[in-house]
Amino acid sequence: MYFPYFITYMALGFAISLAVFFWALKNGQFKDQKRARFLPLEDEHEPSAAKISTFHRYEAYVLVLLAVAGLAASGAVLIFALLNANGA
Repeated sequence: MYFPYFITYMALGFAISLAVFFWALKNGQFKDQKRARFLPLEDEHEPSAAKISTFHRYEAYVLVLLAVAGLAASGAVLIFALLNANGA
């Protein structure tokens, strides 16, 4: 029976999602929602691309690394559960 592996995996994903949600709330990601709905209607041109700071570059690398790690964990849980289901 491989359901406990999936339940654990789903609970871990839910906990991570809650942590990210509360981090976004704490950092003000959801403030000024009235302004956000009109952003696509603005006809302002963005200034020329500014130099990307090293912090933002590392932040992007970390996000890609987390996405790859999540996909790898999903595959590992699936393979582990299927291998144990065949042996039972």
